[in-house]
Amino acid sequence: MTNKRQTSNGMRILAISGDRSRRGVLYAGSPAFKRQEAYAKQFGNLDVIVFSRRSDGATPMEASALRVYPTNSASRFFYGFDAIRIALKLPKPDVVTVQDPFEIGFVAWLIAALHGVSLHVQVHTDFLSPEYARLSFLNRIRVWVAGFVLRRASGVRVVSERIKKDIEQTFRIRASITALPIFVDVERFKTARSYLAISERFAMFKTKVLVVSRLEPEKNVSLAIRAFAEAAPEDACLIIVGAGSRALSLQHFAKRLNVAGRVFFEGSKDASDYYRSCDLILVPSKYEGYGLVTVEALSAGKPVLSTDVGIAREAGAIVTTEERFAEALADWFKNGPRTGELKNCPYANFEEYVHAYCNDIMACTNGKKLP
Repeated sequence: MTNKRQTSNGMRILAISGDRSRRGVLYAGSPAFKRQEAYAKQFGNLDVIVFSRRSDGATPMEASALRVYPTNSASRFFYGFDAIRIALKLPKPDVVTVQDPFEIGFVAWLIAALHGVSLHVQVHTDFLSPEYARLSFLNRIRVWVAGFVLRRASGVRVVSERIKKDIEQTFRIRASITALPIFVDVERFKTARSYLAISERFAMFKTKVLVVSRLEPEKNVSLAIRAFAEAAPEDACLIIVGAGSRALSLQHFAKRLNVAGRVFFEGSKDASDYYRSCDLILVPSKYEGYGLVTVEALSAGKPVLSTDVGIAREAGAIVTTEERFAEALADWFKNGPRTGELKNCPYANFEEYVHAYCNDIMACTNGKKLP
């Protein structure tokens, strides 16, 4: 499946992605697929190569100007080889863009170099946070790889001013860095109503505290459980929405702290059903690139208690440290606030975001911009 059509803007874009999730571009109708369709409409031609396994059962897809190619690799060790093989069969792009500067970024740099075209790198993770490198030896290697890739990029898009500042201070890179936050449909959360089934299930609790998170080490959900055990009154509950490798250990942790009867693990669910039904959202992460949960919760009018990560501070969350998280939670139970407000919203609508995103990639060649 190849297509040699050129765009009205004279642009052909090749994107490299590692998102195999059900919300990713491998699945037609997913949020990521819809975003890529919008980008493709602006560019005219957008090819997306996605690191995937044969077990995913993904097949190539085409939707107008968008074409998606899964690598269908035998294992993750072959992702890069398979991506390069596919890329060299496609028409030469004007720009290669990649979703992160780590392993995928290195592969994208090789593809861009083989084609002799510009590389556009996106950074969604605060990888220069000290907590990122402390988490694993692999992360320490990734910091080095990121420096290598970013120094060879023609353009860099980051999702927050915090990440932009850290990159500028750490690496000497020739590319311009643009801070383009992730788009959040704030109106969807502003107008959402309480989900009756959730409200009824937890009606016996006066106060409902919510965590929406992947259950992985960097999300630090154990901090939320510990703080809840120390600070929450008996008529409060903690609802945890999300799945991940730490799910079972976190359930055991809640039992050890004698709060298992008031801590509920909901699995992977649509968070929008929960925001309106709860009173406070906790974000205990060790690091964040942006902070979608913070923005979504504040858009729904709910207060957020967060560590100082991502855009928590500028968005309007109550910001504290890991050491004082339980103390801050106790203070919230006593003094509030009971409502939250999103302090800044970078885009008027989805179309404005798409326009800014596409222009940032197009600038990596001859500075072309959309009208």
